[in-house]
Amino acid sequence: MPDVFSAPTVLDVEASGFGRNSYPIEIGFVLPNGHAFCTLIRPEAHWTHWDAQAEATHHIPRALILQRGVAVPEVARAINAQLAGQTVYSDGWVNDYSWIAALFDAADMSPAFKLENLRALLDDEQADQWHAIKAQVSSERGTQRHRASADARLLQLTLLRLRNAV
Repeated sequence: MPDVFSAPTVLDVEASGFGRNSYPIEIGFVLPNGHAFCTLIRPEAHWTHWDAQAEATHHIPRALILQRGVAVPEVARAINAQLAGQTVYSDGWVNDYSWIAALFDAADMSPAFKLENLRALLDDEQADQWHAIKAQVSSERGTQRHRASADARLLQLTLLRLRNAV
């Protein structure tokens, strides 16, 4: 019987845009047991940058995060409570790392988890197959909203398919 790779925790962040003044507006992750967590983040007063192209991608209007977003310190505490001591993986590590840092800086807290690049879990052959397998898994799942926890689940399922291929 092959050695079956277990699922890592995978995280995704949706943001107000890209670049220096962007900030996280939604964070989602999927734990190894399949439990998903997702929350909108209410922007801090000085977080004003908004990119219409980013909104066209994630379909989260600024009015929605202002109305239904959770306060930054509460989000940081909730994430730390669920991810404490874990290594968490992201496919957009460079951007996600800066947005997680912005969240925790604004909350005056430190992450209780380590964020790593999902690519570190792939060998070269798996990395070459990533986009094709991700498209296949996405197609099999049908239409999903482009939101943080749905994206994290897609990434986790893609990784499992690649790693457990016989």
